[in-house]
Amino acid sequence: MRRLLPLCATLAGLPAALAAQQTLAQAAERARAAWLAHDAAGLVGSSGSVVLQIPGADPSSPLGAAQATELLRRYLRTAEERGIEVRAVRQVEEGRGLVELERRYVVVGTADERRETLFLGMRRGERGWVLVELRSAR
Repeated sequence: MRRLLPLCATLAGLPAALAAQQTLAQAAERARAAWLAHDAAGLVGSSGSVVLQIPGADPSSPLGAAQATELLRRYLRTAEERGIEVRAVRQVEEGRGLVELERRYVVVGTADERRETLFLGMRRGERGWVLVELRSAR
């Protein structure tokens, strides 16, 4: 039993260690999947605060995670996704990255496909890359 305790402690810390080692490209893919699933909480993740610039909302100063999640949830519920792809992933300086997503969607109740480019500012924290800014360009 004494031998198992150190092993259990090591394994318990493994998920956090793996998250901290994720690459920016992996974080970009996680963000793409969260957006496609309309998982606002998954997109915001463990961010302490997020700056949002999305249609229908005034450009924000940093919002807490709960408020950012709710604004994104409201924005996403008006659309049906047709596809979203990662267009660019760049580390702009040590611990800061930029992800560009291209989104294809239709507004609920319509058939006209629209496109939107999303720019995600990411920062590397103790738990890996987190979203700190999201800007929309149509």
